[in-house]
Amino acid sequence: MWAIHMENNERPLILFTNDDGIDSPGLWAVVKAFEGLGDLLVVAPREQQSGMARSMPSFSKGKLYEWKLPFEIARCRAFAADGTPAQTVQHGILELSHRKPSLVVSGINYGDNTGNGVTISGTVGAALEAASFGIAAMAVSQQTPFDLHLSYSDDVDFSTAAHFTRKFGEFMIHHDTLPDDVDVLKIDVPWQASVDVEWRMTRVSRRRVYWPTRPERTSLKGTGKLGYHFKADPSNAEPDSDVYALMHDKVVAVTPMSLDMTSRTDMFRLRQILAGKQVYGSTQEAD
Repeated sequence: MWAIHMENNERPLILFTNDDGIDSPGLWAVVKAFEGLGDLLVVAPREQQSGMARSMPSFSKGKLYEWKLPFEIARCRAFAADGTPAQTVQHGILELSHRKPSLVVSGINYGDNTGNGVTISGTVGAALEAASFGIAAMAVSQQTPFDLHLSYSDDVDFSTAAHFTRKFGEFMIHHDTLPDDVDVLKIDVPWQASVDVEWRMTRVSRRRVYWPTRPERTSLKGTGKLGYHFKADPSNAEPDSDVYALMHDKVVAVTPMSLDMTSRTDMFRLRQILAGKQVYGSTQEAD
């Protein structure tokens, strides 16, 4: 259960980050949407950090740069950090905030974060890092055409994603009623959806949506950068999953995530299998 650390007359502090970098229009669209709700603090990577998950590389310098706001936003401070999304969350909580944030918002990301690739996402990784501090967290992504994933394209309208982020974020700030095992709300918004689109509770699909591409190189000593491409049939995904909701039914997928990554298995049966006493439902005598 989230602990909301606010005195009776203290304004909520909301920390924003992303993995696309501090200049991303998606980041500033969601910051603007929260104007008036509390004190706003932006701590985002100085450079593009997509695909960094929750990584904490030792080579990050951790330099901080006070950043000029792209437009007037009341009660907002902004900093860029040399580091991964998860590291920016740590800088924000440990160094740049004067009190514990009431909410951390990661996004809005260019491109969805669905299926079993969510563990790759820096957007999701930053939210999980915030949750590890006992802070309510959201990871928000906007579905886009594949060729816009690593862009700052003005062709992407973030207004619907910002609307839903504010809707659920405001609830999370003022209520402490969600189940104990919900640490992060992951929100994925369909391409070109309006604010009237349906939203649905989903789970993370076990299916992979984006697949790695084999490097093209002339020799093993040459450079060989890995890429990725979209390869999925959403109609074959689990009907209650984020992939099916977003890509097949084209509704907003709201997925609760937990820091507890323990498999939902029968522990006793698994122990029996590992001990050689049970194999796929049958039993056998131990040696």
